[in-house]
Amino acid sequence: MKVLGLILAGDKGKALGKLTAKRASAAVPIGGKYRAIDFTISNMVRSGIRKIGVITQYNPRSLMDHLGSGREWDLDRKNGGLYILQPYADENGMYWYHGTADAIFQNMTIFRRGSEDYVLIGSGDHIYNADFNALYDYHMISMADITVVTKSMDGYDPMLYRVLEVDEEGKITKLEEKVRKPSGNKINLGIYFMNKKLLMDLLYASVPNGKYDLLRDMIVSNLNVLRIMSYEFKGYWKNVKKSVMEYKSINMDMLNPEISKELFYKNGKIFTKLKDMAPPKITPTGNISNCIVADGNIISGKVVNSVIFRNVKIKSGAVVEDSVVLEGSVVEEGAKIFNCILDKNVTIRSERVYRGYDEPLVFEKWQVI
Repeated sequence: MKVLGLILAGDKGKALGKLTAKRASAAVPIGGKYRAIDFTISNMVRSGIRKIGVITQYNPRSLMDHLGSGREWDLDRKNGGLYILQPYADENGMYWYHGTADAIFQNMTIFRRGSEDYVLIGSGDHIYNADFNALYDYHMISMADITVVTKSMDGYDPMLYRVLEVDEEGKITKLEEKVRKPSGNKINLGIYFMNKKLLMDLLYASVPNGKYDLLRDMIVSNLNVLRIMSYEFKGYWKNVKKSVMEYKSINMDMLNPEISKELFYKNGKIFTKLKDMAPPKITPTGNISNCIVADGNIISGKVVNSVIFRNVKIKSGAVVEDSVVLEGSVVEEGAKIFNCILDKNVTIRSERVYRGYDEPLVFEKWQVI
């Protein structure tokens, strides 16, 4: 089975505030050394997909720098490989994407020039580890036209997700848009599998008529025409762009050995861009408890229940607790931070104390405070 992978990675993720001021939500750092997009792209590669298009739009520089030629995911190849699909401008105007369906429609060339029979569409800002081969099998056995990956609504706020109603056979019968008391019991994970020719037909029938949303205008509008099935994913899954609290929660979840094992080992590894750095150094004054500590760090202070990214310096007498500290940041002597998120290259001056209360306190890139 030949499958084309498409990753929607053009969203800003407004709810993340300062964390996406200079990067797309798919490029947000996660878990010490990863980016959010690493999870979806690794899942696709491990499931046998050798041609992947990443559809970008908002502030893609950081994302493109991370992906490079795709070498870390074995996508720097003559046949297939990694394609960065951006909006463009010519003498006739600017072709900004108007929605998820329009973003795919404007890159129809990748369909025409490929020999793939099926298309797997995913999002670049979802954190999970999945084997899509099981999805392929379910799609064939259920004789589906389109298969939508879903998850039980338990533990998720229905006001933040699109909720689907599914019958006993597994066929999707209804979509509810972020309502407080939905009748359905499954959330949409934004992962779709279908025949390539069917997708092209649906795009041509929708986008030229001003219908730009992939789920609402192409899938839900055809619930009575096509056999659209629900495939339930039962593992760990979260959407990093939902809120700052969700972003921090995902990082803190990775301190749980069971979740960490599932995310990084259960179905295979998550690959990421490598950097040549020395192992972390813990000096005699350093004290670490229940943390992720990445390469290149020098820890001389106290670090508790935190995720510390690469090349961070936490100096003597400093305290970092319940926090996420991104690459290149410095916490100077005697400084203390509690429930904070430090973006890249933030410096906390000596003896300063910062604490987040109801929500984490976020410091944007290059701040010196």
